[in-house]
Amino acid sequence: MEKMTISARVIADSINPKGKRITTLIMTFPRIILSELNTHRAFTRNSASSRAIPSRKMIEMVESDPFIPVKWMKDHSGMQGNEYYEDDDYIRFATNTWLRARNNAVKEAKMLNVNIGVTKQFSNRILEPFLWHTAIVTATDWENFFALRAEDAAEIHIQDLAYKVLDVMNESTPKRLKAGEWHLPFGDKIEIPKLMEYFDSKGLSHRSNEDYNEAIRKIAAARCARVSYLNFDGTDDYGKDIALFDRLASSGHCSPMEHVAQALDSDQRIGNFAGWKQLRHFDVNENKKDSRLIVKQY
Repeated sequence: MEKMTISARVIADSINPKGKRITTLIMTFPRIILSELNTHRAFTRNSASSRAIPSRKMIEMVESDPFIPVKWMKDHSGMQGNEYYEDDDYIRFATNTWLRARNNAVKEAKMLNVNIGVTKQFSNRILEPFLWHTAIVTATDWENFFALRAEDAAEIHIQDLAYKVLDVMNESTPKRLKAGEWHLPFGDKIEIPKLMEYFDSKGLSHRSNEDYNEAIRKIAAARCARVSYLNFDGTDDYGKDIALFDRLASSGHCSPMEHVAQALDSDQRIGNFAGWKQLRHFDVNENKKDSRLIVKQY
C-alpha cells in the first residue's frame, strides 16, 4: 500500500458567468493540523470522522502508516521557530520517541475498544496525533488561506499543504458554467445509463431531465458526506447514495450539501460562497430549529 503524504487534488472546478470561481479538493494532511484548517471560515469542509471509522481500521492505519513530523524543530518561545535538528542521531532519537508514543496509543486504544468494549468514538481519539486525515474542501475565496498558510511563518505541515493546494489550483482550468448550472463534485463519475437502470428498478422509468439532475445533485452531495467513512470514491450504488442524501436532509445534517452549488449570474454572497448558491439553501430544513432556548427580552 502506498504511504500517505500531504497532498491535494482538484475533483471539481467551475467558474460562473461573472468570473467567480469555485473549487473542490480532496486534501490529505496530518490530523494535528485540522484545527488550523478549520479556522478558515470561507471553507466548506467535511472530514474523515473518528466517530464513524471503525477502531480496527484506525488502528491498522496508525500501525502501518503513522504520521511522523517531517522535521524536528528545536524548542523556542512563542509560536514561530525556525531552527531544526539536522544531526542524524537527534532526528533518529526524536522519531523513535514519537513511534514509542504511537505504540502506547495503539495499545491503550485496543484495551479500550477490544478488551473493554468502549465505543470507537472514544478509543479512536487516542490515536489522532498519529493519524493522516482526509477532508473534502470547497470554497470560492482562497486568497486569505494562501496569504496566511503558504508563507514561511506558518506551521510547516499546513504550509506544505497550502503550497500543494496553490499548485494544483494553478494547474487546473475551471469549467465555465451558465447561470443555473451546477458545480458537482464527483459528478464526472456518475454514469447516466446506470442511473437510468436504478430508476427502472424502482419502477420509475418515466422521469424528466430535472428528475435525473436532482438525483445527480443528491448523489454528488452524498459522496461528499461519505468522506466521514473514507468511502467517497464511488463503491456504493446510486440507490444508497440517494437514500443517504434523503436521510441527511430529513435530519437537518446539511453540511455535505454545501459542496454542490448552483452558478449565479452575479458575485452575490450567499453563506460562505460568492457567486454560487449552495444546495443546502434550496432545502427548507437546511437550518433546523430547536425551541429549547429561552427567548429573553432585554
